[in-house]
This record gives sequence, structure tokens and C-alpha cells, in this order.
Amino acid sequence: MPDDIDVFDRLLEIALLIQADMARELEPAGLTAARTHLLWVAHSSGPSTQQALAHALQVSPRNVTGLVDALEARGFVRRSPHPTDRRATLVSLTEQGTQAVTEMEEGRRRIAAHVVSDFDVDRLQHFRADLDAVTARLHELMDPS
Repeated sequence: MPDDIDVFDRLLEIALLIQADMARELEPAGLTAARTHLLWVAHSSGPSTQQALAHALQVSPRNVTGLVDALEARGFVRRSPHPTDRRATLVSLTEQGTQAVTEMEEGRRRIAAHVVSDFDVDRLQHFRADLDAVTARLHELMDPS
């Protein structure tokens, strides 16, 4: 019977496997986890200021500038003047950026289906409930207030 350390070690193993798979898939395109996160945020929020992106990513504006510089150099995003604030710049996905996010979404669906391919509906519901409980406890650790 597994104990709490065994379960925690398995969670760490899963996290590392997902991280390694992401790195392997994203590296050829010059993407890192941080750059990919910015692409996801830009995709879901539409054209955004760098300040809004920094807030959404919970990083400094300076960090976002570096991420946007790298993504712009690779053709994933473009900067354009803000229509009402001449001090601000909007960051939006290019066609290449949109295609990259679409491909990542498709890959995510394939992996998700593969991971739970032999789960019946009841098992999947129980697994989801267990994951929700673990996630809630991890959030408690991150915000002990």
C-alpha cells in the first residue's frame, strides 16, 4: 500500500515528465515554457499591453519585454501602437503564433486522450475529483493566509 511520500513522489514524477515532454516539443520552435505561457495568454486575451501581460503572467514588465522580444524575433507575435494610449504598445499573435497555439491545443488533446484512454466514465470522474482535492491542497500551501 503506497504511503503519502510514494504518492507525492509520483506527482513529482508526473510533473517532471510533463515538463520534459513540453521542452522536447517546444525546443525546435525556439519556445520555452515561459514563452509558451505568454502565447497562451495572448491567444486567450487578444491584443494586450506588455503591462497587462506581465500582470497575467505574474512577472515583471522587464521579464515580459524579454519574452516578447524573443517571440517577435521568431515571428510569433508583433507589437503595434496602442490605439488610444500613445505610450503603450499592443502585443498580438501573428498568423505563425496563432498556428503554433492551434498545434499546441491539438497536441494537448491527443496527450490528454492517451493518458486516460482506458478510463471508464466513473474512473475518470473519481480521478478528476482526486486531482481536484490535491490541487486544492497545493493551493492552500501556496496561499496559507
